Amino acid sequence: MSERNVASWNTIFSCLGQSGRDREALELFDEMRKQGFQPDEVTVVSLLPVCARLGAVDAGQQIESYAESSRLLNDFISVGNAVIDFYCKSGDMEASMRKFREMPRKNVVSFNTMITGMAFNGKDRQGVKLFEEMATEGVIPNDVTFVGVLTCCSHTGMVDRARELFASMSMDHQIEPKLEHYGCMVDLLGRSGCVREAFDLIRKMPMTPNAALWGSVLSACRTHGDKELAELTVKELINLEPWNSGNYVLLSNLYAEAGRWNEVEKVRVQMRGRCVHKVAGYSAVG
Repeated sequence: MSERNVASWNTIFSCLGQSGRDREALELFDEMRKQGFQPDEVTVVSLLPVCARLGAVDAGQQIESYAESSRLLNDFISVGNAVIDFYCKSGDMEASMRKFREMPRKNVVSFNTMITGMAFNGKDRQGVKLFEEMATEGVIPNDVTFVGVLTCCSHTGMVDRARELFASMSMDHQIEPKLEHYGCMVDLLGRSGCVREAFDLIRKMPMTPNAALWGSVLSACRTHGDKELAELTVKELINLEPWNSGNYVLLSNLYAEAGRWNEVEKVRVQMRGRCVHKVAGYSAVG
């Protein structure tokens, strides 16, 4: 390219980042600076995630310092969001919160970044508290916000609060829960021993559940010793994935453990009738 400008560099950074060539992107950033080009807000927003993925904290902090001295950090919310996201993904929640508090303006992405970061860095109760702050600052939550705060509730066993938040999505915010929100609730209820409630919640979903949701309930059934519900859950898995031999083996083993050998034989007949073959490595009693 005979003539380059900042937009040209930004396009290359974006392409490299999207294709997983993060180290090349950082090396090219050094070349950009050597050639006298000044990064803009798009450059900063493109490269801070690259630094986070590489664990290149020093490089990220240098980019942040440039953003601060050039007033990009003050002038663009997107830059502030990229900075707090960088620190969250680097595991430095203290720095992330400090930068969040220093932001002159915040939007829903700012709060979502912090709440999600807290959920993945063991600061779950702080994440729930930060959600409460959104209302005082006049920031309206969206579906991503609720995934983050429900995850925080799940990690800390805040069952009642999660129920309130889940109900408030449609009642107060006109947000219809998606599969991710149901997943958070099912995980929380299962962890907390409310296995039947988790099972019923999936059955009432307006969309088709996936195997991961039923698998979460099955895991909770095993943890809490609910064999009856485990049987019903495995049957739901078979209805969802009639081709998956592993589900039939799970059901067969449940029956075998209970000494229900007639049921074990019925499962085998069902497998033969559907031309489902047991995969090597799965264990079926008998």
